[in-house]
Amino acid sequence: MSFDWHAGPITRSTPLDKHYRNTQKVRQFLLSECGAAFAFDRAFIAWIKSGTPSNMGEVADEWLRIHR
Repeated sequence: MSFDWHAGPITRSTPLDKHYRNTQKVRQFLLSECGAAFAFDRAFIAWIKSGTPSNMGEVADEWLRIHR
C-alpha cells in the first residue's frame, strides 16, 4: 500500500514514492521546515517528481538551499 499524502504523518524521513502528491499536508510540512516564505513553483515540483530526492527532508533542504 502506498503512503497517504492527504492524511499520513509527514516527517523529514517520509520517503517519496511514485504516488507523491502536493497536498495541503505536504505544504504544511514544508512551511514548518522552510518558513512562511515557502511556495511551490513549477521547477521545484518537477524536481521533486524527478526521482532525485528520496525523502521529505531532502525536499525541504533543497528548497532552503535554492532560496537562501
